[in-house]
Amino acid sequence: MKIKLLIIAALAPFVAAAQTPNFTITGKIGNLNAPAKVYLDYSSEGEGKSDSATLVNGTFKFTGNIKGIASSRMTLSREGIRDKEIYASGTGDVIYMNFGKENIHISSPDSLYNAKWTGSKVYEEMKAFEKEVGPTVMTVHHNANVLLKKATPEQQKDTAYFQILDKQVKALRVSRGQKMLLFAKNNPGSYFALQALSESVSGYGVKSDIALPLFNGLTEPLRLSYTGQGLYKILNATTITALGSKAPDFTQKDVNGKSVSLSDFKGKYVLVEFWASWCSPCRAESPNLSKQYAAYKDKGFEILGVSVDHDKAKWIEAIKKDGLTWPQVSDLKGWESDARKVYGISGVPANFLIAPDGKIIGSHLMGEVLNKKLAELMK
Repeated sequence: MKIKLLIIAALAPFVAAAQTPNFTITGKIGNLNAPAKVYLDYSSEGEGKSDSATLVNGTFKFTGNIKGIASSRMTLSREGIRDKEIYASGTGDVIYMNFGKENIHISSPDSLYNAKWTGSKVYEEMKAFEKEVGPTVMTVHHNANVLLKKATPEQQKDTAYFQILDKQVKALRVSRGQKMLLFAKNNPGSYFALQALSESVSGYGVKSDIALPLFNGLTEPLRLSYTGQGLYKILNATTITALGSKAPDFTQKDVNGKSVSLSDFKGKYVLVEFWASWCSPCRAESPNLSKQYAAYKDKGFEILGVSVDHDKAKWIEAIKKDGLTWPQVSDLKGWESDARKVYGISGVPANFLIAPDGKIIGSHLMGEVLNKKLAELMK
């Protein structure tokens, strides 16, 4: 008994150290009180977490542990309803930022979106990065939507006004895309060079033959990081998922927590369908998928839905609402989905059609293109 007690006592300092927060974010937004809340969603090295804090005289505080630099979204809702702000036509009080193992303070007289940050070197580097390459896509759309909201009734009816705004948004996006590759080349040791490459590939469709040399030019710690290895998989996925290649196997859990593998469906034609509950084009394709599944499920055809959701409740709700009766899996890592990285998906919806021998015979088949392909195979 004494030996066990000594062991427990010896381990106690390590347990305490593991539980000690390595970042703190405090804030002061005006003099807001309940029901006003601030929500923080963040991920670091593949681990995602969510937290919330009710404002007391405008103040709030978050603490936690991260393994490296965190990517995050912070939302201020005066009504205490996070989703309402996130989907508020692009004008909600929502910000996207990076932070590290730091003691950070945020302050603003009225808005989270306009808040000033102090105590975060990572945040300062992020703002310097944005100054060099241009504002994020979220910021561009937010600012455009704010202008639309402030527009006069005459402007809101004027097609030319909308066209001017649309042209400005597209120009800013194109400019950012061009400058990010240059930033990655000129700043091989910066975490944001890795971020720039990741966004170039997933958001701008930059091909592997352009991105891979830049990736190889990054410092070793960046290449070997969790984010770096994830990007490396995506850059090599073009070869791995080429037509005629054997489809990479993967295992994820279904809505009941049961492990399901792609290889479980060997011997059938399988459509691996990547989607998400928040993806409107994905949901719009659901009726056609349901029709095809009903027509061919008894003839050796299967669909395996792979969600890039992170909210299990919303994922299950979408499955029920859309009447999806085929197998559904997700690792609930959102855009950090392991299967997404292996298959090099840069956007959803996306899919791969796999033959009974396990080889890929089609990709990105939607609507009538998918229907025609299945009709040929299921004669």
